[in-house]
Amino acid sequence: QVQPVESGGGLVQPGGSLRLSCAASGRTFTTYFMGWFRQAPGKEREFVAGITRGGGSTYYADSVKGRFTISRENAKNTVYLQMGSLKPEDTAVYYCAASNVGLRTAPAGYEYWGQGTQVTVSS
Repeated sequence: QVQPVESGGGLVQPGGSLRLSCAASGRTFTTYFMGWFRQAPGKEREFVAGITRGGGSTYYADSVKGRFTISRENAKNTVYLQMGSLKPEDTAVYYCAASNVGLRTAPAGYEYWGQGTQVTVSS
């Protein structure tokens, strides 16, 4: 199993950039598909991006495609989310999650979750 821990959230102005990191403890990190989700107040948790075990394939929600990039560094048990051209509607708590079964866009498809990191986009 793995235990993800997110970091890198904060306050950023519209149009700015931020990089989130997710460090996952455990010796089986490379066996998991990793995903980023976000949840804004009063809204359901939604899929943002995902990356396969070896990092060869990535997937994005339409709302972030072209602005966000997911990557992973298996030697460091870490997955990243580089966010650019940020908009106020990107404001949310961002969660990192691990899936045993591969690409899933529903939260139920992920077994392990971090505690989340707050991203606020505001002037």
